[in-house]
Amino acid sequence: QVQLVESGGGLVQAEESLRLSCAGSGRTFTRYTRYVGWFRQAPGKEREFVCAISWSGGSTYYKDSVKGRFTISRDNAKNTVYLQMNGLKPEDTAVYYCAATIDSDYTTIEPYNFWGQGTQVTVSS
Repeated sequence: QVQLVESGGGLVQAEESLRLSCAGSGRTFTRYTRYVGWFRQAPGKEREFVCAISWSGGSTYYKDSVKGRFTISRDNAKNTVYLQMNGLKPEDTAVYYCAATIDSDYTTIEPYNFWGQGTQVTVSS
């Protein structure tokens, strides 16, 4: 079993920064993790892909609206993925979830087998 725990959310003003962390644990975490992704869900909206990172190679992928502002990274030794969010905008307000998948499709929700509980990010204007 794989457990994911997010942290680092909070309330910030527009243009400020936050760094989210996603700590993975469990005996099978590294064996069954091909990608770790960040998703977000705003009130009344569907959960959407934000970015993902290849656990082994470190390749990164981003939603267009966060390119240049968000950076995903990983620390394999700590089984932790980070999401550095700069230049935050009110439209970034959402619950942010990290998730892990062994599938090659890293942009859709269904292939992700394991999810964290989510962390709230609120950006005021």
